Amino acid sequence: MDRINVAPVGPMDLPLSLLEMGCSGRFELITHPLPGQPLPPHSTLPHGLPPTSLNLETEVENQFLRDPVWLPVHDTDFAFQKFLKVTKREPNVDSLLNCTQSPLHSGLSVVRDPTTGMLLDFKEVLQENTGLSAKNSLSLHRQPGPPSESLRGSNTNYPFLPGGMEELTLEQIKKKSELEQDIDFENDLLKIPPGFKAGIDFSDKDAKIAKPEVNLMSLLSTFVDIVDLQPEAEEKQEGKGGEKSPKLPRTNSLEDLGIKDAVSSSTPSENGKDEKSKPKENPEKKKKWAIPVDVASPCDDFYKRIPNPAFKWPFELDTFQKQAVLRLEAHDSVFVAAHTSAGKTVVAEYAIALSQKHMTRTIYTSPIKALSNQKFRDFKNTFGDVGLLTGDVQLSPESSCLIMTTEILRSMLYNGSEVIRDLEWVIFDEVHYINDAERGVVWEEVLIMLPDHVSIILLSATVPNAVEFSDWIGRIKKRHIYVISTMKRPVPLEHYLFTGNSTKTQKEMFLLVDATGNFLTKGYYAAVDAKKERTSKHAQSFGTRNTSQNTSASQDRTVWLTLLHFLSQRQQTPVVAFTFSRTRCDDNARSLDSMDLTTSIEKAEIHSFFQKSLSRLRGGDRQLPQILIMRDLLKRGIAVHHSGILPILKEVIEMLFSRGLVKVLFATETFAMGVNMPARTVVFDSIRKHDGTGFRNLLPGEYIQMAGRAGRRGLDATGTVIILCKAGVHEMADLHVMMLGKPTILQSQFRLTYTMILNLLRVEALRVTDMMRRSFSECHRDTQSQETRISQLKQTLSSLPPLDTEGQLSDLTSYYHTVTELRTTTEALQRAMLESVNGLKALSVGRVVVVNNKQHLNALGVILQVSSDSVNRAFTTLIICEKGNEEGEGKASNTSLPHLYNTALFVPEGPCSHTVQKLKFQDISGITVKTLKVIPDRIIDNYNKRQQPRFRLDPPGQAISTATQELLRLAEANPGGIAALDPVNDLQLKGVDVVENSMRLRVLRESLKEFNCTHSPMFAEQFARVTERMSVQEELDRLLFLVSDQSLSLLPEYHQRIKVLESLQYIDSSGAVQLKGRVACQISSHELLLTELLFENVLSPLAPEESAALLSCLVFTQNTQVEPHITNTLQEGIDRVLSVAQRIGELQRNCGIAQTAEEFVGQFKFGLTEVVYCWARGMPFAEIALLTDVQEGTVVRCIQRLDEVLKEVRQAARIVGDSVLGSKMEKASLAVRRDIVFTASLYTH
Repeated sequence: MDRINVAPVGPMDLPLSLLEMGCSGRFELITHPLPGQPLPPHSTLPHGLPPTSLNLETEVENQFLRDPVWLPVHDTDFAFQKFLKVTKREPNVDSLLNCTQSPLHSGLSVVRDPTTGMLLDFKEVLQENTGLSAKNSLSLHRQPGPPSESLRGSNTNYPFLPGGMEELTLEQIKKKSELEQDIDFENDLLKIPPGFKAGIDFSDKDAKIAKPEVNLMSLLSTFVDIVDLQPEAEEKQEGKGGEKSPKLPRTNSLEDLGIKDAVSSSTPSENGKDEKSKPKENPEKKKKWAIPVDVASPCDDFYKRIPNPAFKWPFELDTFQKQAVLRLEAHDSVFVAAHTSAGKTVVAEYAIALSQKHMTRTIYTSPIKALSNQKFRDFKNTFGDVGLLTGDVQLSPESSCLIMTTEILRSMLYNGSEVIRDLEWVIFDEVHYINDAERGVVWEEVLIMLPDHVSIILLSATVPNAVEFSDWIGRIKKRHIYVISTMKRPVPLEHYLFTGNSTKTQKEMFLLVDATGNFLTKGYYAAVDAKKERTSKHAQSFGTRNTSQNTSASQDRTVWLTLLHFLSQRQQTPVVAFTFSRTRCDDNARSLDSMDLTTSIEKAEIHSFFQKSLSRLRGGDRQLPQILIMRDLLKRGIAVHHSGILPILKEVIEMLFSRGLVKVLFATETFAMGVNMPARTVVFDSIRKHDGTGFRNLLPGEYIQMAGRAGRRGLDATGTVIILCKAGVHEMADLHVMMLGKPTILQSQFRLTYTMILNLLRVEALRVTDMMRRSFSECHRDTQSQETRISQLKQTLSSLPPLDTEGQLSDLTSYYHTVTELRTTTEALQRAMLESVNGLKALSVGRVVVVNNKQHLNALGVILQVSSDSVNRAFTTLIICEKGNEEGEGKASNTSLPHLYNTALFVPEGPCSHTVQKLKFQDISGITVKTLKVIPDRIIDNYNKRQQPRFRLDPPGQAISTATQELLRLAEANPGGIAALDPVNDLQLKGVDVVENSMRLRVLRESLKEFNCTHSPMFAEQFARVTERMSVQEELDRLLFLVSDQSLSLLPEYHQRIKVLESLQYIDSSGAVQLKGRVACQISSHELLLTELLFENVLSPLAPEESAALLSCLVFTQNTQVEPHITNTLQEGIDRVLSVAQRIGELQRNCGIAQTAEEFVGQFKFGLTEVVYCWARGMPFAEIALLTDVQEGTVVRCIQRLDEVLKEVRQAARIVGDSVLGSKMEKASLAVRRDIVFTASLYTH
């Protein structure tokens, strides 16, 4: 049935319409169509009756998609209303305006009766800062963020305001910076907003004419005109005018004026206050932030002052521990520097106990993950409520004490984690790690970023500059740091040299440093003699120095067997043997195959513990060669500990060692970094180590750190440290420096990283320059004293008499500048001449020179003697002078103006006298072309003789008079000056600076003649004023420069890095962080490369295991000899990574960063790509170990770090919105997280 087309409704038609109801054939008469609307459709079906074979899909498609008439847009509201009636839905317009509730602007506070505490009343209190959130404020008053972000924060959050960076005061806000301008709302308005193409035209077509401002003085002056007739009344009126101002007609401008007046009248009083308070502040400024605590004075009243301590120990505390606890009770920050095993942990434990008592939180940071795990176990046993956060583990993060690595705390601070609110203490363990070139900067960033309410506890090995370091922290945090430093060892050490190498000589152990710290040379010589006796006759006759320092493996073996046999006889085990190479550790341990140091009971205990610990591993992993070898070694009481050992094995070894079941442990230096495992004896296999660049002797700090492992508190009376002399005895000087030298000082390793810059640019209130200014590397800047000096200089400047620069004196200042430039240029030239070879040749005996110093002005002299000391060379010279000015008392010659650049030579007015003086470089202002024949010895002897009182009046000798006469004759013959040696032509100095300077000198000398001011009678006095004013101004400028950011040593690099970020579009030209920058903030290392790879879709074509393999180049740092076999797609990926790295490296180079592109690309090593690829595809660990020459422990650590990188990339992919990449990274992460690589630490169970 076709649709009937009815003509549109006309004026004559009745408002009727027929409606066909569906397929039933019924019609309805519509008599009340809505007024003013066309009639509704004539059928409820859009196309009349449906076809017989029902296809609902096409029907629905036709009804809803093809025929627009059904849509209410095209039709009356009628159908829509009907539709609503069908669904019975209540319209709710408010639901469209769905926004979070605004915070209440007021709260209720309770009024209580002060005596009984009864509730009397409630009153409404207005609340401030209700609009603050983590996205717009640094304040602690801001609302907490969502619970999911409470632990790690979010990279869109603002950090909390770092302590010591004050929020701006009103005064500072009023002061305008150089960039701010007053906006004139009438003229010069910007038409186009930054970043827009078009703008808006503000020009008012018919602007109203603004009324001129009424101002009090103009009103008063009209007032005065009226009362001009009575002068005395006028004065009274003016006096009253001030009081009566409100009665004058109140215009807007007058009100303004009243306000301005109030402000200006309040400022003098404030200034007055400031002036008064300044003297009080001065001592405050002088005093140090770091307060050294005297460890020698005992704490007798300790228990009186802390009647119920937060934590009790089963032993009596040492003095330094008591003092630290007292400081903690007072909520002060402390720096505790003490030797290992002196008991620094006590301080940390007390802080944790305090925070549990106060219901606050403590964060304990350590530099190494292994150390975090150990501390977790120790503190968990002590306190119970302890959590752990490392890159891959997160255990009970809601605890009151959190243990984490420093990097995680840094990211929590940058991301505004909510944990920071409840934080009372942050404990930094092993702070001397701040010297680490790679990671030291993290400590500084954390210290700078910590908010004000957090107190800081720093635990460190002994360092010489603890006070200086604490002073820096105190200065940036504006709080006192108490420095508690003790050199006392609970177990004193004895250092021996061991020269034995066979059972016959096994007792050859010589005491070198006794327990009190005296160096015994007797012991040293005894060791040398013992060694000498055994060297062959040949070596005795030709000296032993030519024997190499390295010994063969068999010799090593005999030495170790001898020594360990001797030590186990003397009950000196457990022994830690420090060896500075992993292969040496392994070889030494394996060579002791004949040695058995454990009893059968101990063997059983070791076996059961070993089996129990490894029960978590999968069957195949238990049979790894390293594990089998170590099991055999452990049963005999021997073990190896270095970075190549599997982490779980390392933990087994540490636990067995601390239980005293490992008798000999061959370890590298890392074992001494914090792993708190003291031994009875420490042996040094050698005292030379390779530090990445070359071999060197151990530094005192390193030696002390390792030797400090000897001596267990409460078990040993003294600790034994033994140095093996395998080839020969080490030099005595080396040993002395190493054992008794000063440990390494804490030095700043602060450097700019892109992550830091981007994280600070995200937040407008924090500037990177503030971070740089507060870094330890800039701690020598004493800004406070400089600022006081600046204000003094400004006052001096304003109090100086004004300059008279009228008429003839108008070019006085430019004259001053010309003269100053002339002086500096001349000095530079002279320095160049006198330091050159030819200059020194010219300054030989007999050369006539022009002398200028305090006593002489342009006087001629002749050189008699030149000292051979090249650093401060002196020229003994005979100089002519006035009679009476020989000693320089009568300063007659100096009245002539020094600034007047005259070259006229000095000619004595009266009789000519002479003097012999030793001159410095600076006193000789010109080397003339003349030379005289002189007899220097006679002149000097004669002059010296006449200096004695007896011969004072003798006439000068023949040689002197001749020389003096000659000089006088020269001076009289050339009164305008003698030709000097030209540095370029005569002395053959062809340096660019020299040539430029000598040309500049000629120009300046010429220009001096053109100045008028020198002819003025007032010239001398005015010139002195200019000089005074200018010297003050110069010092002021210098100090202002030092205080400003321009003097920061890292500023140029900062600008270069900003340039790199801009050209890669991480930030825009105004410094706002863009999407790429946001992504880079997520990434902790190699952020540029990873972000570029992400945005260039390098990872998209790769499978999850391939992308994991590719990213392994970011975490693997060693060189390998094995060439990896990899798939073609991976090879392409590697090439793309290298090309991206090359591009970034070249860009950095072009922006001025010192690192070359080759160095930048060279950081990424692809040696483990095959290993990771196979591991991610599920190959067992035993097979993987065979693919590479990298040791198992290193492989495991790389894969663990790789997992952290994969997580970061996943986060980054989420920010970009690339969900495919995100899920791919998740798959990759799941693929690598398995088996032995991710076995949970034994310490955390």
